[in-house]
Amino acid sequence: MTTTNQVKDVQPIRNKQQIDDMIWSLKRHCTERDYILFLLGINSGLRVGDMLKLKVKDVKGKKRVAIQEGKTKKKRIINLNNLYSIIQEYIKTVNSEWLFPSRKGDKSISTTQAYRQLKKAGEMVDIPEGIGTHTMRKTFGYWHYKQNKDIEALQQILNHSDIKATKRYIGITEDEINNTLESFSLGIS
Repeated sequence: MTTTNQVKDVQPIRNKQQIDDMIWSLKRHCTERDYILFLLGINSGLRVGDMLKLKVKDVKGKKRVAIQEGKTKKKRIINLNNLYSIIQEYIKTVNSEWLFPSRKGDKSISTTQAYRQLKKAGEMVDIPEGIGTHTMRKTFGYWHYKQNKDIEALQQILNHSDIKATKRYIGITEDEINNTLESFSLGIS
């Protein structure tokens, strides 16, 4: 469960080595389900609740998936092209209608369980601070912005109401401020 304060404290993963470390940890210490959830999250920017509603039939043989976001109720097209083969291989191993099935009954894992697995993987590779379910969405946003430098497109992808909210959400404003202060000096020779 995430509260508003927990979401604010959660940070994007700003270091590619740490992303690789999380992937390694999820594969080694968690399950393939958790690894795929993380990959989908950092490559789509979906909220964890929207990912957990996905069923195998929603992604089987598809490179694009239309969903209605739970929070905003807006329609969104998810491009799975970069994950297509990984997801298709994964679904061959899933014995449930749910893409991210729980071991307890015929349902999806809970957001709490997703949080526990991400937290566990993060702790195994010394990234315990600021990891939560929103880490995936924020990491997507951060790296999408770093690669494309198009804050307006990212704002639309994340369905934010304004650019300031998007910058604050992915921690860009904080990074920009720190970068300007790094080389700032007056009266020092």
